[in-house]
Amino acid sequence: FWADVVVEPADLGVLSLLGPAVATAPVLQALGLAELPAEGTAVELSNGGFIRHLPGQGGQIDVVVPRAEVEAWRDTLVAAGVRPAGVWAYEAHRVAARRPRLGVDTDERTIPHEVGWIGGPGVGAVHLDKGCYRGQETVARVHNLGKPPRMLVILHLDGDADRPSPGDPVLAGGRTVGRLGTVVDHVDEGAIALALVKRGLPADTELTTGG
Repeated sequence: FWADVVVEPADLGVLSLLGPAVATAPVLQALGLAELPAEGTAVELSNGGFIRHLPGQGGQIDVVVPRAEVEAWRDTLVAAGVRPAGVWAYEAHRVAARRPRLGVDTDERTIPHEVGWIGGPGVGAVHLDKGCYRGQETVARVHNLGKPPRMLVILHLDGDADRPSPGDPVLAGGRTVGRLGTVVDHVDEGAIALALVKRGLPADTELTTGG
């Protein structure tokens, strides 16, 4: 390293805000903002925390603050009209927004292009022009010369109440064409899931998973 690095624990908590009401005046006032930060960027708070706008579909604002202040921030946001929700609702929103979770919707072969983690601020988590990291040559080659072998899609599930599990193979005509990721029950979309499938599959392909 060119500089001395000291790793220290950060005792922080996260409040995630989802939905179209995030950009309303009462919520912005509660956050102390005139407007939301641009996608993929963050603004610092005076108390040492920050507010970040996650890139991708659906929109998500994370309020990252010292853990001791989480409850006070929650009460302030609820007073501004934000409705508390549990992790099931969060996961359903995440899947509907096609936002993958590392280790659940990805495997050991996943490259950033397959899941939308490419392009820099406002686009993805992996920048094409900055830094040096393992696998950078593969990322550059796919970006400049071709397309990734798989793509992240949303599946609408039809079947009984026994849901398939993350990691189950996805089949088309009895042939494995991908792997299943997060499975959720969405209030509007019903049973949906994320999956990594081979690029080039027609959008109307009938897929099976979970037996």
